[in-house]
Amino acid sequence: MAPPRNRRPGFSRKAQLQIFTGYLLAFTGAFAGLLLLALSHFDPAAFSAVRSVAAELGAPPARLFTGMRVGVQDGWREVAAYFNAGSKNAELQREVERNRIRLIEARALKQENRELRRLLGLIKQEGRPVATARLINSSASSSRRFATLDVGSRQGVQRGQPVRAQRGLIGRVLETGPNTSRVLLLSDAENVVPVRRARDGIVAFSQGRGDGRVDIKLIDIGINPFKVGDVMVTSGNGGIYPPNVPVAIIEKLTGDGAIGKLLANPAGTDFVIVQEVYEPELVDPEASGLPPANAEAAAPLSAPRKSEPVKKPAAKVPEPAAPATTPAPGASTTPAQPAGQVQP
Repeated sequence: MAPPRNRRPGFSRKAQLQIFTGYLLAFTGAFAGLLLLALSHFDPAAFSAVRSVAAELGAPPARLFTGMRVGVQDGWREVAAYFNAGSKNAELQREVERNRIRLIEARALKQENRELRRLLGLIKQEGRPVATARLINSSASSSRRFATLDVGSRQGVQRGQPVRAQRGLIGRVLETGPNTSRVLLLSDAENVVPVRRARDGIVAFSQGRGDGRVDIKLIDIGINPFKVGDVMVTSGNGGIYPPNVPVAIIEKLTGDGAIGKLLANPAGTDFVIVQEVYEPELVDPEASGLPPANAEAAAPLSAPRKSEPVKKPAAKVPEPAAPATTPAPGASTTPAQPAGQVQP
């Protein structure tokens, strides 16, 4: 006789064990979640330590999966390049992208040199690389945007240090562990970065939208000067981020600014550089041998000093002749003779 199709789990110890294991795992997960939630609310420092330990334990498998993902992506990219135009066309595209980044940096440097000629008294300090790291994972669907690096405090990484890739800025270090670091990405809503337009230096600031893009908002509200395709770079104001690092390219205009697309996509980035915190230093013009910023010499060095125009004496205006008067009736019309002369 064939067994019934719908049997109760009581007839099979294996089914009972599976159900019991499922309930046990569900209750354990719920209890662990509630415990972590309470710990994050009442003791954030301990929760940060637990999160760092979890990141340390998850770093090796995350690094392995990232390497596999990057390998698969590179393989598909090479196959697509071969079928589209061949390996040579793919290399030319990468070269064009590198030249585009160099052109953006060159425009930013030109603007910076123009500002330095005005002798504002600020010295630019480029942050040296602290460490080269691999970006092993990043949040793609959450409202908060974070990433994890495979370097930490043992490699010299500290909180607040900027993180950049080849294409542009990624974010800044938020937390550090012994061998891992947590990065706050530019697309996070809590990350605000001072920026400026690369071609003319219009000052603004960017704020993450949580969807992989950023809002570019003007500081001086007025006529919107942005155009689609404008490139925004860091301005260096306020420190932390060094100036002239590419941030985003404007793709849509809004009422008070624009929406920009990040030039450096964390999902497609493998290696990044952690830099020192940028700190502009105010120097004494007398100690540096430069004239003060508010002196006449603060004009651009390339502009020659204009000579003062020579004042010409005012031309003497001749006085108007006295109007002729009509003689009274009966009066003599003979002109008056000079003294000492007798009329004939």
